[in-house]
Amino acid sequence: MRIRVGHLYPEYLNIYADRGNIAVLTRRAALRGHQLDVHAVGIGEALDPAAHDLLYVGGGQDREQGLVAPDLAAKSDALHAAHARGVAMLAVCGGYQLLGRGYRARDGSFLPGAGLFAHETVAGEVRMIGDVLLECELEPGRTHEVAGFENHAGRTLLDPGAEPLGRVLHGFGNDGASGAEGCRLGRALGTYLHGPLLPRNPWLADWLLSHALGHATGGEPAELAPLEDELERAAFRVAAERARRRGGRR
Repeated sequence: MRIRVGHLYPEYLNIYADRGNIAVLTRRAALRGHQLDVHAVGIGEALDPAAHDLLYVGGGQDREQGLVAPDLAAKSDALHAAHARGVAMLAVCGGYQLLGRGYRARDGSFLPGAGLFAHETVAGEVRMIGDVLLECELEPGRTHEVAGFENHAGRTLLDPGAEPLGRVLHGFGNDGASGAEGCRLGRALGTYLHGPLLPRNPWLADWLLSHALGHATGGEPAELAPLEDELERAAFRVAAERARRRGGRR
């Protein structure tokens, strides 16, 4: 099966080794006999809501985010339409911020976002940096831990009723106070966690692949054959232990 992936602004939003997430998805799909067909979507290019099974937005520096923000906001209708069609999405760090309503800088200026996620981000004075450990429940009654690394000055404030990606066990999360990290809207996930995120959290990569395959076939999320994941589990354990030593919420 061919899985069509739209990678938004890879020439701008490409720090924190975020391309590693695409590499992981490509490899884990290939091991099950599927092919990832990755298409870059740049500034000024139309986004067809029906053209992809998975959309990915990485993180960038403030300058690069400022360059892509107006274009991403202009793609808001297409992103909403893709989400309504069941397209899976992953947005990391700056991409996560810009899929909300926008980012308010310390000087009061406002970068508009796409408005898919029900949140707004405001600049903080101190960066929140370090390893993070979350508890997530993407399927009813099935909890998993997610390990990653955060490095952000923005404080992302979820609207009342918005669903976070997970509950912070150790680390800062969205704002350092609420205990929430990321945002989840159906098949769309947003998070500050990078490093990159998916190599040390293979179950999350498979969740995205499963839903992308479901969209590709027009059916339910696909059942994926298990992989050995010995190295992936070891990478998770190292990251999770660093987060536990860091302390913070529990």
